[in-house]
Amino acid sequence: MKKRAVVLLSGGMDSAVVLACMKRDGFDCIALSFDYGQRHRIELECARRVAAAIGVSEHLFQSLDLRAVGASALTADIAVPKDRADAVLGGEIPITYVPARNTLFLSYALAVAEARGASDIALGVNAVDYSGYPDCRPEFLAAFSRLANLATRAGVEATAAGECAFQIHAPLIALSKCEIVKLGAELGVDFSITTSCYDPQSDGTPCGRCDACHLRALGFSQAKRVDGGQCAVADRIV
Repeated sequence: MKKRAVVLLSGGMDSAVVLACMKRDGFDCIALSFDYGQRHRIELECARRVAAAIGVSEHLFQSLDLRAVGASALTADIAVPKDRADAVLGGEIPITYVPARNTLFLSYALAVAEARGASDIALGVNAVDYSGYPDCRPEFLAAFSRLANLATRAGVEATAAGECAFQIHAPLIALSKCEIVKLGAELGVDFSITTSCYDPQSDGTPCGRCDACHLRALGFSQAKRVDGGQCAVADRIV
């Protein structure tokens, strides 16, 4: 039997490449997407398309309303930064950071993994070309891996047998956006059904000016590949 993995799937290019990596490595993948009150909810439709295109055994959508938490341009009425200089990117934690988002997402993924008998969890965090988020660092993933194996029944039982119950996969953690584009192309990822924009129009058309749009454009330019465009659909899911 194939090993099972829970893959966090946002609808963005990085998570699409991670899903393709896990499929390549022979995992039976369960995709997990979150409707957390984000302003760019077009990504949920993109996640559906990516899961269907790459292939998953199950695709779960979980509602987690982080608008009640606020303090982020992605969940509150706060302007998304535009046209930031390259020197600024990664130099500070931007207002698009969502408090504890990856901790919450990974915790839910851990619950799904334990319930489904999956020993692997994968996500598309990146510590090279990223916007300065603290929950995208290797130190965070190492800490969460320790937690996963301490805080679960599967973890306790595995530890008693001298084994490890859960492994966190972040195959893009040390790659540049350029390298991610090249890897996705090698794996046959259709980037045109993904979205990266933090502040898209109602039909999903990207703003082209936010940090995420900038990093995406830079990646394709450095990889000397043409971006087929970000996913834009007239009918959004709500």
